[in-house]
Amino acid sequence: MPSSAYAPTKADKFAFGIWCLQNRGRDPFGDQTRPELPALECIRGLAERLCYGFEFHDNDIVPLGASAAQRDQIVRDLKKAIDDWGIRPTMATTNLFYHPVFKDGAFTSTDPAIRAYATQKVMHCLDLAAELGTEVFVFWGGREGVEVDASKDPVSAAGWFRDALNFLCEYVLSQGYGLKFSLEPKPNEPRGDLYLPTVGSMLAFIATLDHPEMVGVNPETAHIKMAGLNPYHEFAQALDAGKLLDVHLNGQKPLRFDQDLSFGSDDLKEAFFTTKLLTDHRYEGTIGFDAHPYRTEADPWDFVERNMRTYKIMKEKVQKFNECREIQDLLKEIHGANPELGGMLTKYSVDQARKLKEMNFDVNALAARRLPYERLDQLVTELLLGVL
Repeated sequence: MPSSAYAPTKADKFAFGIWCLQNRGRDPFGDQTRPELPALECIRGLAERLCYGFEFHDNDIVPLGASAAQRDQIVRDLKKAIDDWGIRPTMATTNLFYHPVFKDGAFTSTDPAIRAYATQKVMHCLDLAAELGTEVFVFWGGREGVEVDASKDPVSAAGWFRDALNFLCEYVLSQGYGLKFSLEPKPNEPRGDLYLPTVGSMLAFIATLDHPEMVGVNPETAHIKMAGLNPYHEFAQALDAGKLLDVHLNGQKPLRFDQDLSFGSDDLKEAFFTTKLLTDHRYEGTIGFDAHPYRTEADPWDFVERNMRTYKIMKEKVQKFNECREIQDLLKEIHGANPELGGMLTKYSVDQARKLKEMNFDVNALAARRLPYERLDQLVTELLLGVL
């Protein structure tokens, strides 16, 4: 396959956070290794590489403390750039974690003034997102957590978080904005423990909101692996619930600090199955990448092209998987037992329950059925290695 076959197109719906490209290579043990790119330069570079969209924090676009006049000029320049370069602002979010005012949380701060300020800051960003035509608004609660459990009651903190989201949903409705909210879980870092750490906990929380139909989940590969969980399964849980509004793909070694590696750089099989899930189930949202270039890089452009290329290669592998006769024959064998019972549990009735209770099962025969998973797994390995 020629290299050009993996070149991105707008139809791929790839998007990167501006913050990814502006990352300066700094870490807790070392200073920056490259300059920060201006936001418009980041957006132009993505457009030149045929990215569908970009994602942004409020302060990626409008610096904290900018005057109304400055804000309006920045927005005019940005809107012109969007039109000229043919790129979309696909996701917006609010920086509620960097400034020291959020040192003990934003929506879950023990200080009601800080909770009110955080909500106000989000309202301003919602106005900006709506003005630019953004459709998804993400909440990552980077400071919504604790190190000291004695400091706050988690039930009260959940209530404060809920109040803020309910208020903001009503604000969006009152303004007529076509925005939906997406919550991004993470188990820890920068706090010792973050609230709502997994997709499942987010889904349970969403069900308690006044407008759950307006709120979904934005899972991130690295955040899931930090908890030692399987991204394929976590993404699938959100998809099954009808709540997968946005995705953040990257790489991560399990149970480590948040590494934000490039997609597929750590586990090709995991990247393959994540891509397969999104492809097979016709996920229609953007393919967002939330990662950082290595500290060694002088600029982010090899990093951008690498992530898009890897996803395109994995999509081709998904097609080969679905077309491989040996793999599909094995799957038919694995899923082909007792087809007459396939719909047994799809709908309850008294008669169906009685019928089920009266059935006789040969447990030993069921246990003896061959399941050729070693062969299946090897075929996936060979597919990814280019042997198959």
